[in-house]
Parts: sequence; C-alpha cells; structure tokens
Amino acid sequence: MKSTPVALLAGSTGAVGRRLLTHLLARPDGTRIISVGRRAPPPHSRIEHIPADLAEFPAVLAAKGCTEAFCCLGTTMKQAGSEAAFRAVDRDGVVLFASAAQAAGAVFFGLVSAAGASPAARNFYLRTKGEAEAEIESLDFASTAIMQPGLLRGSREEFRLGERLGQGVAPLLDRLLIGGLSRYRSVAIESVAAALDHAARQAVPGVQRYGPGDIETMARDC
Repeated sequence: MKSTPVALLAGSTGAVGRRLLTHLLARPDGTRIISVGRRAPPPHSRIEHIPADLAEFPAVLAAKGCTEAFCCLGTTMKQAGSEAAFRAVDRDGVVLFASAAQAAGAVFFGLVSAAGASPAARNFYLRTKGEAEAEIESLDFASTAIMQPGLLRGSREEFRLGERLGQGVAPLLDRLLIGGLSRYRSVAIESVAAALDHAARQAVPGVQRYGPGDIETMARDC
C-alpha cells in the first residue's frame, strides 16, 4: 500500500507559501503538511505546525519524516535591518531548512529564489540568493526545483510601496523585456505556488531552474 506523501514547508504564511498550502491540500493523494516557523498557518486536519526559529529547524525536524520539502522563506532589507540579518534568513535559514529536510528524508526540494540570482552577482540581494542556490545544489537532492521569478504580482498581507508601484508598471515593462532580459519579467504569486506543486509532482531528476516563462507555463499545466 502506497504511503501518504508528507511535505515540509518553511514560509507557510508568506505570499507564496500561503498559496502553495492551498495547492498541497487540494491534492487527491491526501498529502500531509508539516509547517515550520514562527507563525502558524490557518488550522487544518492535515497540517501540523511546529513553532521554531531558524536555528532550531534541524533539532525540531530531526524526528520527522517527509518525502518533499518547499522553502518559501524570504525577508526584505527593511524588515531585516542589516545585510547580516538579511543573509541569516535568505541564505543561512534556507540552507538550515534544506539540510534538515534532507535528513528527514526529502527527495525533492523546491526553492523560491529570484531572477538574476548568482553567487557572483554584484548586487547584494542577488548574490545572497545565488549563494543559497549554490548551497542547495551541493546537497544533491534527487530532484531540485529552483523558481527564479522577477517581480511578484499579487496581493500581500504587508504593504510594500516599491512593489505596489512596480506591479502597476509591470505589464508595460514586461513587453520591453525581450531576449535575455525576459528572465526578469514579472510573475503572478499564484503561478509560482502552482509551479512549485507541479515541479514536485513531476520530480525531474537533478537541479532545474525555472524563469518567469517556465513558471507561467507550469502553472497553466496544473
């Protein structure tokens, strides 16, 4: 008898994480979800929430078993307050969660990163995201899906003026981003969540990176 899949999820109360939860709960196989983090998602019979700070992830997940893991962790420089605090979440926290998920048995790992992420990037934000990607790749999951969206379109719980203004001009700007610049096009938050679920169900071997066009296509195929 086939066992019920178990998904670990970090960042379940964020913009992408909340929408991903909806997709996971809609699966016909009855996937169970273990959410880990400071804030708990809305209660559900198939969701177990473990309250924990980033540094506690390895310890609190040590006794858990899972088949897949999704990392939707992320902060902003304004929220973090410093480069060191930002790096502690978007690189160190991501890696801690990934390592704990692998120890718990995850064979698939899905990560929300950013367009242009690279360990060699001059921009601090993109360099940090790229360093996290490199660390995840080195863990050698059987299947890794890294989403690299541009600006995320959609409602959020917190108000971000810069993103709100960016969303307003995104439809026009996207038309100008052609060729190699197309990887910076905006993507609907819902599409990123749907693409993560799709990637986990497909579980393509190796490390796969998906840009805006790939993400929208995968979301339509769900």
